[in-house]
Amino acid sequence: MNCSCFGASTVRKKRGVDHVHKDAPDTGGCSTAKTKKFSYSELRIATNNFHQRNKIGQGGFGTVYKGTLKRGIEVAVKTLSAESRQGLREFSTEIETLSDVRHPNLVELIGYCLDGTNRILVYEYIENRSLDRALFGSRTSNVKLEWDTRAAICLGTARGLAYLHEELVPHIVHRDIKASNILLDKDYKPKIGDFGLAKLFPDNITHITTQIKGTTGYLAPEYVIGRQLTSKADVYSFGVLVLETVSGRSSGSGAWQGQKLLLELAWQLYEEGKLLELVDPELGDFPEKEVIKYIKVALFCTQENANRRPMMSQVLEMLTRNIKLNENELTPPGFFQDSGGPSGTQSKLKSSESSTSYQMSSVPLTITQVIPR
Repeated sequence: MNCSCFGASTVRKKRGVDHVHKDAPDTGGCSTAKTKKFSYSELRIATNNFHQRNKIGQGGFGTVYKGTLKRGIEVAVKTLSAESRQGLREFSTEIETLSDVRHPNLVELIGYCLDGTNRILVYEYIENRSLDRALFGSRTSNVKLEWDTRAAICLGTARGLAYLHEELVPHIVHRDIKASNILLDKDYKPKIGDFGLAKLFPDNITHITTQIKGTTGYLAPEYVIGRQLTSKADVYSFGVLVLETVSGRSSGSGAWQGQKLLLELAWQLYEEGKLLELVDPELGDFPEKEVIKYIKVALFCTQENANRRPMMSQVLEMLTRNIKLNENELTPPGFFQDSGGPSGTQSKLKSSESSTSYQMSSVPLTITQVIPR
């Protein structure tokens, strides 16, 4: 179904499918990337026996350590916490496939290790860690993201997702787009991490169920209720990510204090014509019209009906071109809020269209902790 987000202009869907994004290095139309197979001893030495002080992140898929290879190359070493049902050969083949996925806004997979039950992935090391640290971390870290940087982070993430969803064959749905999975290099250019990891594990352990720490704010309603996983679930999560980037607030920061969720607040301010009140007070000077456009695009991405959400290529058009948004077609977002606090088991599907909350049958929420990977 075509998204009717645009006013005066429309977007032509690309008919051809390229393996290489236009911003990626020219490889002559085919990838020559080859994955290096590391020994367990190599990675143990690189991480000083996986020492705690080298730990730089942890999430549903495993723990990440900073490592230094023999030639002085810094890498991120992820020890996978869930076992795949695939055999070693199938697992290796899947890793080889993922290693050929190259894009400026995707974290590069350098290699892997298969040693008994140890399954380890080796990625390029990203200097400035994750977006959630920059947005929600301690103010003493002196990280100040100006608007141009925040806009570039949104655009780069959108380009990476558009590549995964529409250009790469076969397409990849990330499933876990959130601030802790957006890594920032030395120039604060965004790189999406953990793309394709869902392919390595069966659905029931793709995401490890842990304590609810606000990640519910990223989950598309149709994914939680009916496990209907399409690229539109990533689009929803991207919309929430944009709101976080603009506001400097976590998507679930008020969930357990009885406050409005970020998406709920954004829709209320939209209806009241007060969207600028959502902007991070730490931002300083910013182009008001452009920031408002970003917020409105985020609301198009988070509409309750997945079919009404744009494709990521359309999102890029909306953000980068002077296109009038057809706000007459914009409908309220849908989102989940746990009804029992951090330990609750029931969830509510809420729509900002009214104040009514519809109690849903109990569905186990499969979410991951908001911890940098």
